[in-house]
Order: sequence, then C-alpha cells, then structure tokens
Amino acid sequence: MKRPIEKRLIWLNGEIVPLDQARINILSPTSQFGANVFEGIRCYWNEENKQLYAFRLREHFHRLKNSMKIFRMEDKYSIEEMQQGLIDVIKANEYKEDIAVRQTVFIDGFGSWMSKGPLGMFIAPIPKPRTSSLTKGLRCAVSSWERISDKNLSPRVKVGANYINSRMAQMEALENGYDSAILMNSQGKISEGPGSCLFIVRDGLLITPTVTSSILESITRETIIKIAREVLNIETIERDIDRTELYICDEAFLCGSAMEIASVTNVDGYTVNNSEVGDITVQIHKEYLKAVAGQSSEYNKWLTPVYVEL
Repeated sequence: MKRPIEKRLIWLNGEIVPLDQARINILSPTSQFGANVFEGIRCYWNEENKQLYAFRLREHFHRLKNSMKIFRMEDKYSIEEMQQGLIDVIKANEYKEDIAVRQTVFIDGFGSWMSKGPLGMFIAPIPKPRTSSLTKGLRCAVSSWERISDKNLSPRVKVGANYINSRMAQMEALENGYDSAILMNSQGKISEGPGSCLFIVRDGLLITPTVTSSILESITRETIIKIAREVLNIETIERDIDRTELYICDEAFLCGSAMEIASVTNVDGYTVNNSEVGDITVQIHKEYLKAVAGQSSEYNKWLTPVYVEL
C-alpha cells in the first residue's frame, strides 16, 4: 500500500507511529551535537518467491552495537529486539518492493555532549529501487579533505557527526563539476569515497584498501570480497593504494549498501577503461544483485525473509 510520506509508519522506541507524529527533544544531544549512530539496511523484493529479503541483517545490527559501544552509549536493545522492530515496521507499511531501512540510535532528553542517555531509537523504511544496470560511470575527484582517522573520529563508527567529513568532500566534488569524491588518509594513501568503499582492478587483480586505511568496516565491501574470491574466482587483495594508481588502473568502482555498486570511469580528469564500465565490475555487480535479491541459494545465509507467510 502506497502511503503519503507524512503518513509513512516508523518504529520509534518500541512503538509503530506515523512519521508526522514521531517526536524527539530539539534540545537533545542528538539534535545539538550529532550524538547518534546508525545503520542503513537494504531489503529486496523477490517476485518469484513473493518474498522481501533483508540483506545481512544481523551483521548490520552487530556493527550498530559496536558503534554504540565505541561511542559509549547505553545499551538498551538486543539484536533480536532490533531485528523484530525492523520486520514489524516493514510489515506495518506493507512494503512489497525494494526498500532501504534507516535505523538510528540517538541520545534524547535534556543533556550535554557528554551524555550517555536516555537512549532513543527509530527504524524507518523507505522505497528505494535497486540499480538494474551499470550504464554510466562516475567522474570522481581526489578530495583536498583528508579522511578522518582512528586518532580523532574513528571511521569504524557509523556516527552521524562523522559524515561531516564525507559532506565536505562530496560538496567540494560537486561544486567542481564531479560526481563524487575519493578521500586519502593521513598516510597519503587512498581511503574511500563519501559513504562508500573503493575497489580497483589492475591486470585482472581486484584490489581494495585494508580496513585500517581509515575506512568503514563495510559489510558491502566484505560481501564483494567473498563473491569475488569464492564465486567468481577473482584474485582479491587488500593493500595500500596510491593516488596515481587510480590514473592507470584498468577498472574502478565504489560500493556501499545505499549505492550498491557504481563504476568509476574518470578520476581527476584521467579516464579509466576508456570511460567504459569494466568487465569485472559488471560481473561483480550482476552477482551482487543475485545475492541480495535471493536469486541464488548459495547466498541464503545472508538473507532474512520479512514475510514468513504471504
């Protein structure tokens, strides 16, 4: 059932309420200081099975709990409670299409930037179609902004305030006529994009920065590595990447739960693969969509069905 955006239902602190009735304190630490951690989970509709599958649900909630721990927040909800909340609110909205689900844990009430609670949480699903094909590559610029590191605001934590770093890099890229940014870390090596991880291909080898290169411990990145190694038999390594490698690589792409996989065909004005989407990128994208949408039993361990009985 299609609902107007203001009548969409969300899960807030254990209750399902219309979006226009969801309230938090405007003087809360989450409003004033960005004191929140979050996850974005994708769910994909499989028409043949008449089923909506949440992709790698437990892994996302496990990472959310890790973010809460590092951010020194109160621990109020179990993974099972959060998982059930997600399923309940999707069912309440009667979604039978591809969606994205935002779950945010925040510090509410009257507090300071040092407050650990009181804790609030919302789970908000919205329609979001999958990328059915890779028809156009991104033009990217290596940003003048350095990626945050574990010495200051750890990129391992999906905290809202961290995304100011991504915002500055992405807005700089857009203002300069590019589609997206690529950030370097404090060691002068390639880190990741704004809200996305990076892969390149050189001589048939799939390469991505290590998890200690000031990147998010990305679930999509881990999924792609497993698909490449175990299904497509593509040799994959994790190592430092130099800036100039982006100018001479055979293929490049960004990835994340929201963007899925997006080919990069130009970096700083240097064309990648003659501005065409590469073959390995296409292979990985095709297999990734099979995995997330329940089109191969090989990936069933990553899927949580929302509608047990339809």
